[in-house]
Amino acid sequence: MHPFEDLIVPDSSVAIHWFGQSSFGLKTPDGTIIQIDPYFPHDRPVKQFIHAQPPLDEATLQTDFVVLTHNHGDHTCLESINRIQLAHPQAQFVGPPESAEAMANANVPARRIRSVTAGEIATLGPITLHPLWAKPPKGVPQDKIPPPDVQHLGFVFDTGSLRVYLSGDPINTFADHESLLKPIRDLAPDLGLMTNHPTEGEFPFFEGSARIATSLGLKVAAPAHYDCFVQRTYDPHQWAKHLQAAGPHPLIIAYNQSVLYP
Repeated sequence: MHPFEDLIVPDSSVAIHWFGQSSFGLKTPDGTIIQIDPYFPHDRPVKQFIHAQPPLDEATLQTDFVVLTHNHGDHTCLESINRIQLAHPQAQFVGPPESAEAMANANVPARRIRSVTAGEIATLGPITLHPLWAKPPKGVPQDKIPPPDVQHLGFVFDTGSLRVYLSGDPINTFADHESLLKPIRDLAPDLGLMTNHPTEGEFPFFEGSARIATSLGLKVAAPAHYDCFVQRTYDPHQWAKHLQAAGPHPLIIAYNQSVLYP
């Protein structure tokens, strides 16, 4: 049994486990466990992966729901999804249309898959899931950002007592677009799990990530999308320096560890 499964979550709280990259676990007080973008491949070349061993043996963590942000290999990892669906026959899988199709083609039973897109609402046990755009489907021509190859979603997870925002892989200029920020802000998330990178042009830079967190009115923000690939990692403490003193409090979750919020 995985330690996250044993963790007692007080009322009006949520437990968060970070497995590295953008793979998270959420656990509610009633014991419901959601995995987000589980990415635990077994083939891990040392020149590509920071950690020689995957952070999770999927069979050890009882899982009720899996939520996917988009159909890229490090977010919709069919290898991990297949091990989860075999080990946990009650688990349900939720994601954008391309991820749903990929799972169906990988022999995940259709009755266990739900396709969602921005603006819809899904119920995951005690959690209400709000899908939102991370990358606009038509791109952003004025920023020279082309349409993405697949739908890219972020999510707000509403537990009833607090709300967690997961950014997915947002466009670099996300902080400049009120049309993307407002639907999230209207849901009043408390905590944000933020994908960013100091130099890559696909994602918000540190300054842009801080602007997003501040604009959304987050109380706490945690960095994501690092400490997995050798060539795509960064120092989260450098990201934290960009959060203003009066803005969101930075939360740096140790690799493959859990925290309780608040």
